[in-house]
Amino acid sequence: MNKSPVYKRVLLKLSGEALLGRLQHGIDAEMCASLAQEIKEVHEAGVEMALVVGGGNIFRGRVESKRFGLDRSVADYMGMLATVMNGLALQNALEQIGIQTRVMTAIQMHAIAEPYILRRAIRHLEKRRVIIFVAGTGNPYFTTDTAAALRATEINCDVIMKATKVDGVYSADPAKDKGAKKFSELKFLDVLKKNLKVMDATAISMCMDNSLPIIVFNLLQKGNIKRAVFGEKIGTIVR
Repeated sequence: MNKSPVYKRVLLKLSGEALLGRLQHGIDAEMCASLAQEIKEVHEAGVEMALVVGGGNIFRGRVESKRFGLDRSVADYMGMLATVMNGLALQNALEQIGIQTRVMTAIQMHAIAEPYILRRAIRHLEKRRVIIFVAGTGNPYFTTDTAAALRATEINCDVIMKATKVDGVYSADPAKDKGAKKFSELKFLDVLKKNLKVMDATAISMCMDNSLPIIVFNLLQKGNIKRAVFGEKIGTIVR
């Protein structure tokens, strides 16, 4: 591992499930605290950090729309509101250990978060604040993966770090197929052609168009966020 970070500005994409910890549903306070410590370590190394968090631990729009018979747009907006709750939980965990943060939302809700404004977001990063982007893109039918690709492109991140429960991208689900092959590196086009489950196609296409690499790694292994930022070869890099 290098002695200094190889990336200056990073967007960390967290799924809502990453906040489940030991729980079946909701937000695990211990998991939030653990994540906050790892983010703090990277932030104190001089890296500008932005986060995009999903909401699947509370409400997953596309799935729940069928179960509840909800209009897809309504269900997606409910999912976006779930990401706001997760963002506030992460903000609280980070500020409890002395990290200044701002929650920026794509759906205006002035009482609890700032509206997303590009220049303001960049100014926050320059002032060494961690930004937590919530409410996706503010539009139904777009995932938080796409929100991550969009925000990372807008604020000129060097890389998207996608934290998952597995240690990279595989040719098949490694939990179901013991013969699944792990890739250490992939091209964007290969992800699209092979329909690999890295991020959705819109997000991959946006990253490809803007030459924005994606590192997919296992969040459950402690220290992996720092390892990835400091250039250690972990997980899978897509570029």
